[in-house]
Amino acid sequence: MTPTVGPRARDLIRSFEACRLKAYLPTPDDVPTIGWGATGPDVKLGLTWTQAQADARFDADLAKFAAKVAALIGDAPTTPAQFGALLSLGYNIGTGQGGLATSTLLRLHKAGKYTEAAAEFGRWNRQAGKILNGLTRRRAAETALYMGAP
Repeated sequence: MTPTVGPRARDLIRSFEACRLKAYLPTPDDVPTIGWGATGPDVKLGLTWTQAQADARFDADLAKFAAKVAALIGDAPTTPAQFGALLSLGYNIGTGQGGLATSTLLRLHKAGKYTEAAAEFGRWNRQAGKILNGLTRRRAAETALYMGAP
């Protein structure tokens, strides 16, 4: 599958990753974040970006995550809406071990059990064992996208 990021997925991610141009901790148990949810060894508290830097990093990160999600999906039949929802989840929780790669959601999706897979999004609404309202809202939006809701 060629990873194409549709506007609905892009808008969904951006709506939950409000752009901040100074690095911050989204929650006390999180990692330094900047721009549209960018993290990594180059992101440290005190870092400041321009809007152009934030937008460029978002585009680069989105392409990187899209390629990873596409590789995880493999040749499993996937609609653009499903891909977008899986991309949003992977962008937020990661695509490696302990994230999308080893999730029941991905296993069910690849097995063609789409209703069961959609029900798994809601399980990813915790950080350090605590339910977060923002994650609950995001997972509901991802579920709706996955199921093709307008």
